[in-house]
Amino acid sequence: MKFHPAPLVALALAALSGCTNLTPTVPQRQLMIVANDEKQSWSDAGVVILTPMGRDTVQVLDIGTDPLAPKVVGTLQLDNTIAGPPTNLAITPGETLALVANSLNVVEENGVRKQVPDNRLFVIDLTTTPPKLIDTLAVGKQPSGLSINRAGNLALVANRADNSVSVLRIAGKKVTLIDTVAMNDSVAHVRFTPDGKRALVAKFPAHKIALLEVNGEKISYNKVDLAAGLWPYNVDVTPDGKLALTADNGNSGASDGQVDTVSVIDLEATPPRVVDKVVVGDGPEGLAVSPTGRHAVAAILRGSNSSKSAYFYNRNGSVVLLKIDGKKVTRANEVVVRGLPEGVVWSADGKYLYVGNFIDQDITILRVDGDTLVPTGKSFPLQGHPAAMRGVTTH
Repeated sequence: MKFHPAPLVALALAALSGCTNLTPTVPQRQLMIVANDEKQSWSDAGVVILTPMGRDTVQVLDIGTDPLAPKVVGTLQLDNTIAGPPTNLAITPGETLALVANSLNVVEENGVRKQVPDNRLFVIDLTTTPPKLIDTLAVGKQPSGLSINRAGNLALVANRADNSVSVLRIAGKKVTLIDTVAMNDSVAHVRFTPDGKRALVAKFPAHKIALLEVNGEKISYNKVDLAAGLWPYNVDVTPDGKLALTADNGNSGASDGQVDTVSVIDLEATPPRVVDKVVVGDGPEGLAVSPTGRHAVAAILRGSNSSKSAYFYNRNGSVVLLKIDGKKVTRANEVVVRGLPEGVVWSADGKYLYVGNFIDQDITILRVDGDTLVPTGKSFPLQGHPAAMRGVTTH
């Protein structure tokens, strides 16, 4: 028998390193969904231009296998809109389903196009190749920001035109509307806390964050509101459930040249309350807390869809990194991206950030180096204009 020393050497080295599994690590797939709105653009004067419906798409991307080179898993022809926070879609924790709400439709009356509220919520099966639409639900009018709990069995949808929150049961691949909660004000987004026992609702024109109590499938609004900054559009929660952050847009969804804030909410206080505000820039909209809980980001419009003659116009928007240390949130650095950044999505390990640039129809890929956000020099072209982006619900 011929002697082969190489395997013995390999085993000896593995034993010394404390590891006998020599199988290389296989990259894990991580899905992200992107909703492209092809109906709305802006003139050089900052005036909205509407075109007919029928060209919108939802793209499903894998950002886990190679973080610097996302891969398209599938594309669906589904209506969606940029109107509202870029959180009108979500993925269940097990990557089984995606939910996508369509807020507004474009109709034409007497030769004039205008936007009117829709009420559709699309259910996408992510387990098939390619992903496919399996159901369409009717929820409230102008469904906008939505959230799936960490258990993956409940979803909430903020209905802006109905002043309500829809409650959805998720059982396997079946999604059912089971209740509607009246909110007394227009609401832009809703976000579960990690323990699933509460949810925060952005009362956009009222400049408040409402608290919902969650008991099983029963959702209650006990009229507890917190005073956020002006026009809170978006809300997210840290993985430990101790803090919530809000993107205070400042001008009803648009830039105006004034600085705006991220409000910091202490969820452990009795009652919960806003304990700080961090200045981030003009027009924060996209907002996401890292899965590590150490950072968050706010996407800043910077007037990138405003009139080109406006003093606050910039060709490109930016992303501001926030450092979270206990209950202290501080502004770290800012990175300029491209035109009209909307959705922001973290990689599962918190090392990479994906930013959807609406005007430029692409995704900018950034990286976290310590407490600094840095460009990777990489971007990814999309089939259309990214109005919203969301990754897997992890906290």
